[in-house]
Amino acid sequence: METNQTIQNSKLKIKHSSVFSVVSRSSLQTRNLGKRLGKLLKGGEIIGLTGELGSGKSCFVRGVAEGLAVGEKAWIRSPTFTLINEYHGRLPVYHIDLYRVGSPRDMQELDLVEYLFSDGVSLIEWFDHLPAGEAEEYLNIKFEHVNRNQRKLTFVAYGSRYDQIIEDLRDRVQKRKSKIQNGGGGLDREKRCL
Repeated sequence: METNQTIQNSKLKIKHSSVFSVVSRSSLQTRNLGKRLGKLLKGGEIIGLTGELGSGKSCFVRGVAEGLAVGEKAWIRSPTFTLINEYHGRLPVYHIDLYRVGSPRDMQELDLVEYLFSDGVSLIEWFDHLPAGEAEEYLNIKFEHVNRNQRKLTFVAYGSRYDQIIEDLRDRVQKRKSKIQNGGGGLDREKRCL
């Protein structure tokens, strides 16, 4: 864990205190990691997702939606053309995609404040397109290709509530890893990302 580092975020320098990285070996693991995170969320969280096309962001969101008890019949898909998809589970889920938002006016027309500061969970793909200063506290997750099937996910907390989420997620991942290493885990037999 890195502590009290300052990194460049768009045009602002923002302090963060918790960082957690994990390598996912499949879309199933990426989805299950999202599910673990979803179970930790309490509402009002802003989660930024950054990474290249095809790096697993939408797959991860499907897992978060599962962890938030969004119904199995919900079609969780990337909102590249709709820009915002809303789902209902134990908390409202706002899946936002800023990839095609080009101008400040387009951004303003989305009225993101309504979503970002609600009681729901905002999951924002292409978070680096969000204007600097729009969100002061959030969890950023960077997705990187390691190889054809593997992705490195790096969680960076900006704010104390997100520090706690990272610590809780790290604990859950470590417990799962220990259980598997001790022969009690078996394979997760949950849906893969389609």
